[in-house]
Amino acid sequence: MASIVSKLISGRAYYYLVESARVGGKPRIVSQQYLGPAEEVLARLSGTSPGEPVRSRHLAFGDLAAVWSVLSRLRVAEIVDEVAGPRRKDAAASVGTYIALCVANRIVAPCSKLAFSKWWATTVGPRLVKIPAAALDHRRFWDAMEALSPDVLAEAERRIAAHAQTEFGLDLSGLVLDMTNFATFIDSGNETNTIAKRGHAKQKRFDLRLVGLALVVTADGAVPVLSHAYAGDRPDVTQFPTVVTELAVRFKELTHRAEQLTVVYDAGQNSAANQELVEEAGLSFVGSLVVSNHQDLLAASRSRFRVVDEGRFPGLVAFESRATALGADRRIIVTHSQTFHERQARGFDQTTAAALRRLGDLSARLERGKTRRPRVEVEAEIAEILAPRWLSRVLVTDLVGEKPKELRLSSSVDLKSRRRLEAELFGKRILFTDREDWPVSEVIAAYRSQAIVESGFRQMKDRQVISFSPMHHWTDSKIRVHVFCCVLALAVAHLMRREAALSGIHMSVRELIGALSGIEETVLLYEGQRGRPRARRMLTEMDSDQKRLYDLFGLDAWAPSR
Repeated sequence: MASIVSKLISGRAYYYLVESARVGGKPRIVSQQYLGPAEEVLARLSGTSPGEPVRSRHLAFGDLAAVWSVLSRLRVAEIVDEVAGPRRKDAAASVGTYIALCVANRIVAPCSKLAFSKWWATTVGPRLVKIPAAALDHRRFWDAMEALSPDVLAEAERRIAAHAQTEFGLDLSGLVLDMTNFATFIDSGNETNTIAKRGHAKQKRFDLRLVGLALVVTADGAVPVLSHAYAGDRPDVTQFPTVVTELAVRFKELTHRAEQLTVVYDAGQNSAANQELVEEAGLSFVGSLVVSNHQDLLAASRSRFRVVDEGRFPGLVAFESRATALGADRRIIVTHSQTFHERQARGFDQTTAAALRRLGDLSARLERGKTRRPRVEVEAEIAEILAPRWLSRVLVTDLVGEKPKELRLSSSVDLKSRRRLEAELFGKRILFTDREDWPVSEVIAAYRSQAIVESGFRQMKDRQVISFSPMHHWTDSKIRVHVFCCVLALAVAHLMRREAALSGIHMSVRELIGALSGIEETVLLYEGQRGRPRARRMLTEMDSDQKRLYDLFGLDAWAPSR
C-alpha cells in the first residue's frame, strides 16, 4: 500500500511517497519517491508550485556509460592494478583507474591529459567514477603512466586479452598481423626517446618523426589482442620475429591446440628467416608473395583460372599450383580480381601521366638550351622520374647530345608494353599457405581478413574517435603507455561494434559512438530556500536504435535514478 511519510533532516521535515509490501512475511518499503518539504508539496497541490527548474545542464551519458560498461566487463582497471602493484599512499586513484580513464577518453573525445578534467566535467563521469577533481590533474596521469614498465604493459595486455576471450567468447583461431606507423609532433632536437624516429612515413608526413606499431587482431570482430611499439625508422620486416615469438607464446595456451591458430600477413613481412620462425613456432599461416618474383605463375594461361565463389567474391577467379617460395615447396593460389585490376590500371595511368608531365617539363628546359647541367645529372633526374613501380617498362625516353646546351629529350608510352604489363600483373595476387585441407575460398577469405586490421589503423588515424593523436608525450615510457591506451581503446570499440552486430545492429565504430552520444543526461536544477540547488536528473528521449543500444550495453545500471 502507498502512504506519505516524513523524515526529519537537520530539523526540517521532508516528505516521501512510499509503497510497502510484505517481504518474507515482514513489512518492507519496496519503493520510495521524494516529494519535497511541506511548502513544496502544498504548492504543487495548489497549482502554484515554486518547484519549476531555474536552469538545466546537459551531460554526455550514452557513449561514456557504454564504454565504461565494457571496460568494467574487461576488468581493465583491476587487471592493470594487479600487474602494477599497490597504489602510492598519496595517490587519489589507482594506476588502473587512470588507464581506464585514458582509454575512455580516447574512444569518446580524444584530448590531452591537460584538457581531460575540463572534458570530464561535461560528462556523467563524476557520477560514475568517484574520484576527487584534484586527482584529474595532468601530472597525476603522468605519475600513473610512469608506474608502467614495458614488461608490466605486456603482462597487462596478455591478461586483458585472455579475459576478453572468455568474457566475450572471442574466436582466436584466425589472427591477422600488420604494421604501420604514426606521425608525431615531437621536436627534432628532442633526444629523450628512442622510439620517435624519421623513416618511411605511411601518412606521407616525411617531415615528422614516427612511432611504429605492429598489431595482431582477431578475424572475429577485428579486436586487437597483441601490440608492439617500435622505432619509426625500422622496416616492418625486422619487427616480425618479435611479434611472432610473443604470439606463439601467448596464444598457444588460449587456443588449447596450436594447430587451431592461423596467422595472416602480407608480403611486407616476408623473408626466409621470418617464415622459418613461423613454422618453428608451430603456427599455420596464410600469406602473400611479391608477384613480380614469380614470372612463371604470372605467365599462366587465363584458361587455368576458375570462378571462386560469385556470391562471396564477385569477379574473382583463381587457380591452384605449387611453387618453391621462401625456402620450401608451398601450396600456391593465384587470384585475379577485376575490381583490383581496374583500380591498379587507373592508379598506374595517373602515375604515367604525372611522369610524362615531368619529362615534358624537363624536355622544355633542355630545348631552351639554357641548362648548365651535365648529361649525367640529367640522366639521374630521368631515372628518378621513372623510379615508380613499372614505369620504366612502359615509358621510353631518348636523351641525345653530350654538352649541356646540346641535350634534347623525347619520351613516349610503349603501348604494346603497357598492354603486356596489364595482362601480366594487374589484378593478380599470389597467396601461399600450409592449410592443405582448406578450400580455395577459405584461404582467400582468410587473406582478405587483412582488411580488418587496416581498417583499425585507419580508425586510429581518425582525429575524432579513437585517435592516436594528439600525443603530447616525448619519453619512451609515456609513448609506450600512450600506444597501450590507444590499442586498448580500439579493442573496446571493436568489442562494442561486435556486440552490436551480434544483436543485429550493424554500425561502424563512428556510427555506434555517434548514436550512443545522442543519449544525454539532463540535469534540472531547482532553487531551494537554503543551501545549494536541488538537482533532478533524467535521460533525453531515445530513438529505436538508441533504445536497443541502451539495453544491449546495460546502461540502465548507469542511468540516473529520480
